[in-house]
Amino acid sequence: MSDFRFNAALSNIITRYQSNIADITDNLALLQARLAAGDDLSSRRTFPGHVTTSAIIVNEAMTSTLSILHKASGRWLQPGGHWEPSLSFHASALREAQEETGLHALTLHPWHNSSDNPIDIDTHAIGARPSRNEPDHFHFDLRYVVVASSSDALKPQADEIDAVKWHPFDALRDICPRVWRRLLPSL
Repeated sequence: MSDFRFNAALSNIITRYQSNIADITDNLALLQARLAAGDDLSSRRTFPGHVTTSAIIVNEAMTSTLSILHKASGRWLQPGGHWEPSLSFHASALREAQEETGLHALTLHPWHNSSDNPIDIDTHAIGARPSRNEPDHFHFDLRYVVVASSSDALKPQADEIDAVKWHPFDALRDICPRVWRRLLPSL
């Protein structure tokens, strides 16, 4: 996507998200302000923030969720990363999940109804990384639910990931509480 198409697609996603998904716990003000200012949110070199995509991986029975132990943060998180040109935002999330976990038979969860609408848009602060010449900034993370087989072999991306592990589904309550809450009716 070119920058113009990226921003137009992101604007459409935000509009649909606010109309159909967002609740009082969502805060999209900074993302909307940066988009209105014309920032190139597709570039990881854009500060004070830029877009990332991530995949909330669940097994077919929705009894487990897959998390990665991220080297940089030392925390169990959903797989994800900086936007790289893709055909859609969810395709970017799927690519990140495949790279970080080694899983390839991933499909978008029916919750998304075959759309590019994320289940969550989260704004979170990222600390400065002087070694990468990055100041404190924000990630505007578009999150998608992805289904994988819990019997498939996991092959974590060794340079970024310390471990990959299946956890009980309720672990999402701590990692991504809005996603957990929005998926409960699907159980």
